[in-house]
Amino acid sequence: MSKTATLQIDDASFEIPVIVGSEGEKALDITRLRQQTGYITLDSGYGNTGACLSSITYIDGDAGILRYRGIDIAELCEKSTFMEVSYLLIYGHLPTAEQFLHFKERVHHHSLIHEDMKSFFTSYPGHAHPMAILSAMVCSLSVYHPKLLEPDQSPEDRDETVTRLLSKLRVLAAFAYKRSVGEAFVYTKPELDYLSNFLHMMFTTPMNEYFPDELIRKTLDVLFIVHADHEQNCSTSTVRMVGSSKANLFASLSAGICALWGPLHGGANQAVIEMLEAIQADGGNHKKYIELAKDKSSPFRLMGFGHRVYRNYDPRAQLLKTYCDKVLTHLGVSDPILDIAKALEEAALSDNYFVEKKLYPNVDFYSGIIYRALNIPTNMFTVMFALGRLPGWIAHWKEMIEDPGMKIARPRQIYTGETLQAYTPIEER
Repeated sequence: MSKTATLQIDDASFEIPVIVGSEGEKALDITRLRQQTGYITLDSGYGNTGACLSSITYIDGDAGILRYRGIDIAELCEKSTFMEVSYLLIYGHLPTAEQFLHFKERVHHHSLIHEDMKSFFTSYPGHAHPMAILSAMVCSLSVYHPKLLEPDQSPEDRDETVTRLLSKLRVLAAFAYKRSVGEAFVYTKPELDYLSNFLHMMFTTPMNEYFPDELIRKTLDVLFIVHADHEQNCSTSTVRMVGSSKANLFASLSAGICALWGPLHGGANQAVIEMLEAIQADGGNHKKYIELAKDKSSPFRLMGFGHRVYRNYDPRAQLLKTYCDKVLTHLGVSDPILDIAKALEEAALSDNYFVEKKLYPNVDFYSGIIYRALNIPTNMFTVMFALGRLPGWIAHWKEMIEDPGMKIARPRQIYTGETLQAYTPIEER
């Protein structure tokens, strides 16, 4: 905080504190700018605004770096599991063997939902989108745990809320899927791990009990790890903004799920598959759509390529590409949609237009292809994203709520409407 920058407005100058992060990122602290100068900053989309100090995730988009609590995402995908990464994000360090066992036991302990909630699911029409159901169910879950709604929880109650939601959200997601396909609900099995249980609940039918093999389970582990957190994105910022009013974690997560639903955020992997289906319906000529993507006068947008943060290859996409190839080979999938995806990928990676603009396939491109290969319906893709992002949302809510300097979020605006005018009675209009 010893460095400052000088802001010159007319004949007055103001000293602005400079903050330097642990990785050398620099920021101007404008917390008191309006009080000092009467000015605010205008930053549509908050692309240049730091809303908080956080020790959870570090991204360097130019270098293609993503780290959770200082550990590189590739190392976590190779050596860790989604449950261990969840602990790392939420509690700030890797667990000891004893801590991890206790954590997993608490998560498993909360793997049932109140039987009354089953009637909520059956009240929705069969065609209801699973994201709508999931958001509503997370908020509804709160009424069964009034003790956990207090804004100033003890550390023990906060841990109870965290493990309860980590466990029950996957159950709610699986039940939402079962409702959408008109099948009976399936419960967890104590001998299965966290993600195997989720897939078991999703795909078990009265005629066939489903158990994922090791490659499928590991692939889902990697998918969830790479989605577990991504700094101050739209949904995470929503969780923080809602939570800044001291709203409980149930309400904050429900809002985050709704924010994630949009096609420019978590819904992007669904948009990728819908784009591929549209290309197939138009004859499957991927080259035509590559050219349309380069045509500035065309409204067509190639979904799943490029990223707002990364100006290099998305490190998550590099990891998923490996597992995408493994899964497609392992399952022997024959799908014209996936053939178009591979052709688009190859064309874009070799086309100078995409290479020069660094429009590489991103995490949404490969995650959509993998989910389709695993027979997960398109309308469940964003639900899968939500389950992966859950520990990151929880970690940010917890970090913020435990910060003694926390303030309720209250952005400003520049008003562009009418100046003062008199009211005109209706008979004179």
